Amino acid sequence: MHQIKLLGMKTLGELKKSGYKPVSVKDELRKNMILKMKSGEELFPGILGYDKTVLPQLQNAILARHDIILLGLRGQAKTRILRLLVNFLDEKVPVIEGSEVNDDPLNPISKYGKEMVAKHGDDTPISWLAREQRYGEKLATPDTTVADLIGDLDPIKAASKKLTLADEEVINFGLIPRTNRGIFVINELPDLQPRIQVALLNIMQERDIQIRGFNVRIPLDVSLAFSANPEDYTNRGNIITPLKDRIDSQIITHYPKELKIASEITRQESWSRRNGEVEVEIPELYRNVLEYVAFEARDSEYIDQKSGVSTRMTITAMEQVVSAAERRAISNGESKAKLRVTDLYYMIPALTGKLELVYEGEQEGAVNVAKHLLGKAIRRAFLDVFEDPSGKQSEKQINPYKEILDWFADGNELSIPDLMSEKSYQEVLKSVDGLKKLVTEKNSLPEEDLYAVMDLIIEALHQFSKLGKEDVDDHRSYSDMLGSMLGGMGDFDEDDFDL
Repeated sequence: MHQIKLLGMKTLGELKKSGYKPVSVKDELRKNMILKMKSGEELFPGILGYDKTVLPQLQNAILARHDIILLGLRGQAKTRILRLLVNFLDEKVPVIEGSEVNDDPLNPISKYGKEMVAKHGDDTPISWLAREQRYGEKLATPDTTVADLIGDLDPIKAASKKLTLADEEVINFGLIPRTNRGIFVINELPDLQPRIQVALLNIMQERDIQIRGFNVRIPLDVSLAFSANPEDYTNRGNIITPLKDRIDSQIITHYPKELKIASEITRQESWSRRNGEVEVEIPELYRNVLEYVAFEARDSEYIDQKSGVSTRMTITAMEQVVSAAERRAISNGESKAKLRVTDLYYMIPALTGKLELVYEGEQEGAVNVAKHLLGKAIRRAFLDVFEDPSGKQSEKQINPYKEILDWFADGNELSIPDLMSEKSYQEVLKSVDGLKKLVTEKNSLPEEDLYAVMDLIIEALHQFSKLGKEDVDDHRSYSDMLGSMLGGMGDFDEDDFDL
């Protein structure tokens, strides 16, 4: 109720009578965080996997009134976290109407603000600034200037108002002063030129700015936050030491460490529920395959680990495979679709554009590396549920895959076109001896995922070199491994052999 009464005030006099007392922006952040913590409100909604690592450190930094930097590889939610800091600001704060630097009516800092109070006194008009308007952000680029961030003289303003360049009114304030009494974020800090970084030193320590040519310092009330890649940040010369020394808290972000968390992030961020003509169902085992692709990439010798493997990769990969299933259903006039192995291979374009390859990876080729990672992911997800086909069985143990492999050894072949209808898809999978039985014996698997899992088993047996596979344009076919090898030899002529 008190806040509502305040918002109705339009003059400095009314504000004074209300007993309003301004606080610094860092005290404001601290105060509102404490209130949210006491009420049990979620502090950083939508941020997953950081509950025991990043978020407690961030809370401590805010409670300590620190300027912070988030260090992490691409796709680790650094910018999203920093943008959520605005939720810890008051809903609205009073400013002198027309002020470029959000002058506090009770303590103006600019020439404009001081003159307004001197001229109008208690009748000085005030307006109310929403929390979203108190957040500023700049992506650091090599062409960023001191004028962009701090400010400079404006000769056009001087000419239009017939003022000399010595007049304080000709100052054109930069982004940081215009975010006075708010939060200002600089992303990719190491990309700022060293001479621009020097311009931030006063703001970080003395909390004021100095515009060139003026013997005047303007005190600012601003909370600064930064983001950076750790490789660039720790590389000597990219960040000047005095600036690094002035950043109070350095917090390291990371990729999801658990499969469950990674899957939740992809589920939350990807456009997989489309409310269109087709309902696409995603078996949990297939979700695991998709996440394991990222896990495998982050350990791969083909990938530049200093660049990282963004969580955006799995998000776009999920959208690609859902689109593949959607396209197939539309082509067959079906209203529902469930992911198949065929759909998984349609994630390749989402992978190749987001994987930074080292020399060995470049030699293999981006597409081949992506297929290699997908194959390893399929094997890993398969082993979460089924026995290792490569494992040695004792004489008393029965190979659970024997019946399936014998079916292929008898000369049978399984062919699955990309756009095969659901009815035909189920029929060809049921034709493989022992395949359905292997799935139904696993009580942990949902019954509705039966055929999708059957499909994955066949692909996994290929990945474990138990079955041969041929990809031809828009269909894939599986056959006995030995038979496919001998069949390939039939392509040779007698002249190809030296006798």
